[in-house]
Amino acid sequence: MSQPIKVAVAGAAGRMGREVVKMVLQDSELQLVAAVNLSDMGLDAGVMVGLPACGITLTDHLERALEETRPQVLVDFTTPQSAYENTALAIRYGVSPIVGTTGFTPEQIEELDEQCRARKLGGLIAPNFSIGAILMMRFAAQAAKYFPHLEIIEYHGDQKLDAPSGTAVKTAELIAQNREELRQGNPDEEETIEGSRGGYYNGFRIHSVRLPGVFAQQEVIFGNFGQTLTIRHDSYERAAYMPGVNLAIKKVLECQGMVYGFEHFMDE
Repeated sequence: MSQPIKVAVAGAAGRMGREVVKMVLQDSELQLVAAVNLSDMGLDAGVMVGLPACGITLTDHLERALEETRPQVLVDFTTPQSAYENTALAIRYGVSPIVGTTGFTPEQIEELDEQCRARKLGGLIAPNFSIGAILMMRFAAQAAKYFPHLEIIEYHGDQKLDAPSGTAVKTAELIAQNREELRQGNPDEEETIEGSRGGYYNGFRIHSVRLPGVFAQQEVIFGNFGQTLTIRHDSYERAAYMPGVNLAIKKVLECQGMVYGFEHFMDE
């Protein structure tokens, strides 16, 4: 039997981080070797997620954790402000990064790709690990060939830091690959309240809703003469993302370069 994959988790005490810790501890093919968080230092990671003590306690020093535990994979669900530095640090230590934090610029992704290839490492930046969300994006990209008039509306809780969401941006990018830029609406349209028409991307609009009580939903609405088409995906809990994270951990060691989008791992 092959040795389990050694995994470190950054943002381990966060809402997504806790789900990752629980998933890793419950999979015999994975081994949790480090749990990093800026608070709750010394807390046992297993106890934190309602499982028996595992002997891995939370630390607030990522570099020291990477140096001492030598994981093969770092799963990062932190913040846009720290994710880039965490990812670059992991690559320097020869650790494959899997990043669920959004907010990377195209230039940053390109830089990280170059760093991964120089170290012959694989990495993944994924705006969404939900298989259903990936299918929603793919269906929307296909529909845009036939329904070029569209708008994206994404809904998240009021504590989400970035807008639009990484999933909405990725959806827009995929749609743009199948649709030439088309400026929609009346050419004489005027916003009487700034921003009321949403963000502009490739001729269509993206709207971000932020409300307490909302988890994560997105819909792409297409309009044509006499008809509309809506493609929608709803996530109700963070556990929905864990099968995707699990698959990513097991696939990332087989690739080279920084992959952008979990859909590329689904096709392998």
